[in-house]
Parts: sequence; structure tokens; C-alpha cells
Amino acid sequence: MNKHEAIRKALLDQREELNQRIHEITRDVRHQDAPLPSDFSEQATERENEEVMDALGAAGRQELSRLNRTLARIDAGEYGICASCGEPIPEARLEILPTSEYCVACAEKQGN
Repeated sequence: MNKHEAIRKALLDQREELNQRIHEITRDVRHQDAPLPSDFSEQATERENEEVMDALGAAGRQELSRLNRTLARIDAGEYGICASCGEPIPEARLEILPTSEYCVACAEKQGN
């Protein structure tokens, strides 16, 4: 097993969990299990809840995008190499931020 295979497996597990959560959020927002209540005040509360769920779904989709980019970098043999300067990303940084595409110096330049 190469040194990044454990990270790859953890990211795949995380991606599966995230996909499931996004699917559940989408079902809730679309009211696939139950229609909107008929009371207008309950509908207003439900709409507020939907806005929160939409925000959670958007954050989940952004994280899913990061996971997919990282998995693609692992598969291409580019994982652990800064996408900006081409220098190795320290293993300690990858342990803390496994989806990091940049070394510390380049991340600071980009505000990441």
C-alpha cells in the first residue's frame, strides 16, 4: 500500500457519507417524504428551515468538489505536490488538511 492509499480510502469513505447527506438534504428541501403544511405560519417556518438546509447542501457540494479534486490528484500521482509552485506539501499539512492543494506559502498567498 503506498503512503497515500490510506488517505485515499478515508476520502472515499468521507465522499460516500457526504453524498448520502446531500441526498437527504435534497429530499428534505424538495419535500419528497411529506408535503408542505397547509398553515401559512408553518409554511413560513418550513421555508426558513429550507434556507438553512440549502446552505448546508451548498457547503456539502463544495466539500464534495474538494474531495473529488483530491482523489483525482491522488489517482494522477500529483497528490502532495503544490498545485501552484510544484514543491512538495509537507506530510504534516496533508495529515491536518488532506484536501490541501497548496503548500503553506502558496496557500497564504492565495488566502487559503
